[in-house]
Amino acid sequence: MPQSVKKRSRKAGLPPGTLVHVGERKTERIKISVFDYNEAGVEEREVRTVEECFPFKDKPTVTWINVDGIHDTSVIERLGTHFGIHPLILEDILNTNQRPKMEDMGDYIYIVLKTLEGGPGAGAEAIEQNSFILGSNFVLSFQEREGDAFGPVRDRIRKGGNRIRRLGPDYLVYALIDAVVDSYFSVLERVGERIEVLEEELVADPSPKTLQGIHVLKNEMLYLRKAVWPLREVISSIERTESALVKKETEIFFRDIYDHIIQVIDTVETYRDMLGGMFDTYLSSLSNRMNEVMKVLTIIATIFIPLTFLAGVYGMNFKFMPELGWRWGYPALWTVIIAVAVTMLLFFKKKKWL
Repeated sequence: MPQSVKKRSRKAGLPPGTLVHVGERKTERIKISVFDYNEAGVEEREVRTVEECFPFKDKPTVTWINVDGIHDTSVIERLGTHFGIHPLILEDILNTNQRPKMEDMGDYIYIVLKTLEGGPGAGAEAIEQNSFILGSNFVLSFQEREGDAFGPVRDRIRKGGNRIRRLGPDYLVYALIDAVVDSYFSVLERVGERIEVLEEELVADPSPKTLQGIHVLKNEMLYLRKAVWPLREVISSIERTESALVKKETEIFFRDIYDHIIQVIDTVETYRDMLGGMFDTYLSSLSNRMNEVMKVLTIIATIFIPLTFLAGVYGMNFKFMPELGWRWGYPALWTVIIAVAVTMLLFFKKKKWL
């Protein structure tokens, strides 16, 4: 049984809204960082307890609270209770098998998507869940572990004098989602390089290792497709939402993300088609190689059929065989055998079977 199914089965029979972490524990401790900013300045801190985040709820500035590590349900519950997050939303945050989606809860908007990570030579792209809660003056983000694609967003907040410091939390959510989508292109670039290497192997000398590489990449493309395709609906829903939390001036930026996602989807589909073609090419190359081997063996067997017949005739132990007493019988037989073999070789070459 898949590991995700086993872990999800722990929730069987529990009432809705019961907070149970479903997924792998990818960090030893939970890290909570806070960015509180406006156009005039920024305050950045790492808090030790979740209660230190509570005073930021009612501040007029924009507050971004990021939680790295979601295995401690008590932390998620206390933070969600203080910011007025519904228990079913908290349950979705803790379930790392969520499909990318957007839910408008009135006072806040809940968004969940997948981040993709993978280095050169990685066996599979690491897919992790990111959850965002957009409030009137705050953004809560939840990640499975420390280390993400949000570094450039933090740098832009620190520098100041840019759009992210002037606009509200809806633009911050746009910037975070845009950073995630941009990371998709980096992952796809690495996948494209691996596909090029496999293509060269496929043309030069295909081997079982080549087939294994194709199979691994096909599985990765399946996971990438599952992570990216629903995100198109998420961004489209944010564009069309009538919530006051997403301002008109921010909608155009989400439209830009939508265009990027379409590009990612097109690239994923192209790679899937290429890998499918490579798999067919590998099977065809094996079939051609087998055909070549069978052709050689067939030619050899065909040549030796008449030679075996001649050897069999003169290998019989009858007493009265005229050629057995002939002085030149043995060289004559060899002459006939060689003539037959050469004639058949010339015939095969003329037919371009050799």
